[in-house]
Amino acid sequence: MASIFTKIVKGEIPSYKIIETDKCLAFLDVFPLVEGHVLVIPKQEVDDLFDVDNELYTELMLLSKRVSKAVKEAYPCIKVGVSVIGLEVPHAHIHLIPLNEVADMNFSKEKLKLTKSQLEESAKKIKNFL
Repeated sequence: MASIFTKIVKGEIPSYKIIETDKCLAFLDVFPLVEGHVLVIPKQEVDDLFDVDNELYTELMLLSKRVSKAVKEAYPCIKVGVSVIGLEVPHAHIHLIPLNEVADMNFSKEKLKLTKSQLEESAKKIKNFL
């Protein structure tokens, strides 16, 4: 069964895309911890990030680096945190989260509930710095 991320890659579920390559996709987390929270995924459905082949892993990390710089410009913060948990969706993904304090990366806290227009504006804001 295809993961929700595979459905996003195929266009079956809408997303707020930041950037796309032949093999990777970066898009907003629709249930973010903070505004500017982005997910970077391989288009290939692989459950565990460390099962991704080396070439794809490198591309995924380089894209994450590029997107993190745009996130930091769009959402001025001390750092952009990186997290790989992978329990909630069986598809490798990297969280990029603007951080001003450790609590910004607490996955047990209540997620933000942003409107469609807020998410669209956030995606546009980040894309402006790519």
